[in-house]
Amino acid sequence: MPEFDTAHVKNIVLLGHAGSGKTTLAECMLFETGCIRRQGNITEQNTTADYHPLEKERGNSIFSKLLHVRWRGYKINILDTPGYQDFAGEVIAALRVADTGIMLLNAENGVEPGTDTIWDYTQRFKTPMVFAVSKLDSDQADFDRTVEEARGHFGPRVTVVQYPLQTGAGFHEIIDVLRMTLYKFRDTGGKPEKLPIPEAERPRAEQLHKLLVEAVAGNDEKLMEVYFDKGELDEEELRMGMKLALINQELFPLFCLSAERNMGSGRLMGFIDHVCPSANEMPAQLTRSGQEIPIDPSAPPCLFIFKTVAEPHIGELSFFKVYAGTVRSGMELENETTGGTERLSQLFLVEGNERIAVPELTAGDIGATLKLKNTHVNNTLHAKGRRDELPPIQFPPSVMTVAVEAAKKGEEEKLAQALHHLREEDPSLLLEVSAELRQTLLHLQGDMHLAVVRWKMQHVFHLDVKFERPRVPYRETIRRPAEASYRHKKQSGGAGQFGEVTLRIEPWFDGMPDPEGLNVRNKEVIALDWGGKLVFCNCVVGGAIDNRFMPSILKGVMEKMQHGPLTGSYARDIRVCVMDGKMHPVDSNDVSFKLAGLQAFRQAFREADPQLLEPVCQVQVTCPEEWTGAVMGDLQTRRGIVLNMGYDGNQRRITAQIPQAEMEGYSSSLRSLTQGRARFSRRYLAHEPLPSELQRKLIDEYQSQFKEEVTA
Repeated sequence: MPEFDTAHVKNIVLLGHAGSGKTTLAECMLFETGCIRRQGNITEQNTTADYHPLEKERGNSIFSKLLHVRWRGYKINILDTPGYQDFAGEVIAALRVADTGIMLLNAENGVEPGTDTIWDYTQRFKTPMVFAVSKLDSDQADFDRTVEEARGHFGPRVTVVQYPLQTGAGFHEIIDVLRMTLYKFRDTGGKPEKLPIPEAERPRAEQLHKLLVEAVAGNDEKLMEVYFDKGELDEEELRMGMKLALINQELFPLFCLSAERNMGSGRLMGFIDHVCPSANEMPAQLTRSGQEIPIDPSAPPCLFIFKTVAEPHIGELSFFKVYAGTVRSGMELENETTGGTERLSQLFLVEGNERIAVPELTAGDIGATLKLKNTHVNNTLHAKGRRDELPPIQFPPSVMTVAVEAAKKGEEEKLAQALHHLREEDPSLLLEVSAELRQTLLHLQGDMHLAVVRWKMQHVFHLDVKFERPRVPYRETIRRPAEASYRHKKQSGGAGQFGEVTLRIEPWFDGMPDPEGLNVRNKEVIALDWGGKLVFCNCVVGGAIDNRFMPSILKGVMEKMQHGPLTGSYARDIRVCVMDGKMHPVDSNDVSFKLAGLQAFRQAFREADPQLLEPVCQVQVTCPEEWTGAVMGDLQTRRGIVLNMGYDGNQRRITAQIPQAEMEGYSSSLRSLTQGRARFSRRYLAHEPLPSELQRKLIDEYQSQFKEEVTA
């Protein structure tokens, strides 16, 4: 039997802005439960969670970590997450498998940048949430302001369970209004002395206790009746009521602590044990087909891979949550996503960078295994015969893009392998090999995300790489009709080459009538892979060009449309009418008409008032009201057009369209302008005409680069 049954396993995720004390709290919990002999700290770079060299170098968490403690008959799995928005993928993956979130608020700074974004993720997953105000021993700590800001950001359901008797250097007493007890700590922290609440504090404590009881009772009709009858709820009634309110996100209890001095963590862990829900008390996970998977240890096994880490000299370590059954080392499971079979050769509990082998893990628990053959993040493994597939984690869209290439020739394959490994470890990093731009593109979450990639390239893969601004996928089209004729003739002894094509090109639009003055014998409407259409009409009369040469002419036109005459960009939305031409009974062939069609199209294109189109993005920025002016001003410098403005809760929401070429560095600029308190998303909107002065500049640059005569 597993050491802990499903009901005694709690999965929590530590959340909050960088510097709020998440890793310190995790370290304190490990020390409090005897898992480590000495509590490490961030300054000395010796915490259990932040073991990665890059984290020690930067002094903050970058990757989510799995830890666990045993506490009074319970096992608490702890997922410690990074606090910067660039690493949101790590937070989202951890939230997917956690059953309760602990949101830390730094009493020095209140609700910090990025906390609202994390909160949005918790609402998506409907995660039960507990708040903990940390760093109350700081001279700048302000508990009341932090609570007020929390209620302003997250609503009135934030309910005080504890408050400090004083903050700053003298912080060592916490009043618990749930248990109506004063906890008094020694200067070294640890187990507190339980004392009566001082008479001077009783009115405040009783008022907060009443508000807490009313908040609990107000979410359950039976408890409300009991409260009306007795005027109070006993400890068990409060425990069950708070658990239900947590699960339904109707109550967000708030605690106090100083993790660095080990004050308050024990009470918080006790609350996690006795009140926060176990996995089997949460609503059942739905499969992609809509079927429920209850957390049932007696059911056939089913687990979900939520994270992978490349272990040096060992291979990939796959982290998973058991959603059903009991998994054992040596067990074979089917991968529902790939159809393959995987053998769980070993099972581990994980403590930072240490692995502890275990024979089995039961439903609701979180663990890891090594060397799965073909299993990745978002894959479901289950017993043979089951047909369960859990929905994938939806990672956030990228906010910046860079092009990457090997600095040394001959290392392209090595770079490709490195990028593959990075993508396996970090699904929020997207990789694109763009044939159009002739670049390998990385789509990222921000500058810090890029810094991690750069560090790994240098220190893990020992590669010298160049990161550059990606090219812009412009499009070319025309604004008026034009005609051209081209004769391809080549004689080199024996059979030669001959083909002559006369054609007309016109701007194409939906519902366009057939061309005037021409007899359309055949029409092809081709939806182009890069957007827009090519309409190709055979209008030849009298057999001037045999029908068998039409596909070759079309092939020549398509070839030039894939490398437009202005800047080498894709061309779109053009109608081509082949009107006339000439053949030779011996020398005409497919190659001749392909080249004649290509050159005729090229000449006509230059005479048809060609136009460059640039990609335009729709950008949505959410920021505090006081930063609206700065954001709007920056948008204008980027040729942005504001489409509308509104509110998202207590924040401003600005929707604008901005040319993709002007999005370079926007993530960094927005963070700097708003002190990190704004966030944005973007999506492709359309290709729009490029201003004439910019078009001329791009054509000149292209002509200079490729030494090709190009005229607009």
